[in-house]
Amino acid sequence: MSVFIKQASINDIPTIQNIAAITWAATYHFLSEGQLSYMMEMMYSNESLQKQIQEGHQFYLACETNQEEISVLGFTSVCDEKKEGIFKLHKLYVLPTAQKKGIGKLLIETAVEYCKQNVAKQLQLQVNRFNDAKFFYEKMGFAILYEADFNIGNGYFMNDYVMGLEIH
Repeated sequence: MSVFIKQASINDIPTIQNIAAITWAATYHFLSEGQLSYMMEMMYSNESLQKQIQEGHQFYLACETNQEEISVLGFTSVCDEKKEGIFKLHKLYVLPTAQKKGIGKLLIETAVEYCKQNVAKQLQLQVNRFNDAKFFYEKMGFAILYEADFNIGNGYFMNDYVMGLEIH
């Protein structure tokens, strides 16, 4: 397997949406169908993703080359929070069939490199308190900064850990 990272563009929105739909079903099995649908629309509609890209969210795709075919295995999104050198990892999703193969680590390393190039001091993220990805992030060097419940509207909350990684 030959994996490479490429910067995503607006043309990659359908690919990002497809990976999100596949990974969310497996990742957020503890959320109601209503909340999943609401959050997918809020975060992954064409309009939402276009706005995120226009506002400076940097998306990266992890791609695999197999003979003459390229398939996308996962993606990440990172941006400057405009607060004292803090950047945020907004999204990191890898297809279930590609997990535990170093793809997530490669995407984190790409986000960290982006942060270094932009003189970030810390990379933060939010992870649901019931999501096993917390252990992956800890393995990558992130530490829990605090717990928070974020009201996302429609009577739904994101019950998260906010985690941080110091950038050197």
